[in-house]
Amino acid sequence: MPAINIEDLSEKDKLIMEVEQLRKEVKLERQPVSKCSEDIKNYIEERSGEDPLVKGIPEDRNPFKEKGGCVIA
Repeated sequence: MPAINIEDLSEKDKLIMEVEQLRKEVKLERQPVSKCSEDIKNYIEERSGEDPLVKGIPEDRNPFKEKGGCVIA
C-alpha cells in the first residue's frame, strides 16, 4: 500500500479514512488492563532467567568486553 499524504486529501476523504479506521478498531477484541498486565507480568517472570539484561552476559561471550586496558603515563 503506497504512503498517503493526509494533507493532500480533501476533508471528505479524511473523514472517510477516519470512519474506516474506527470500524476496524471497533471489531478488535478488548481485554481489561488488569488481565493484560497480569499476563505480561507472568510472561516476563517466566523468561527473566534467560534475559541478558537481568542475568548479565558471561564474560567469555560478551562482545563489548574491553580487549585491553588503558594506561595513563
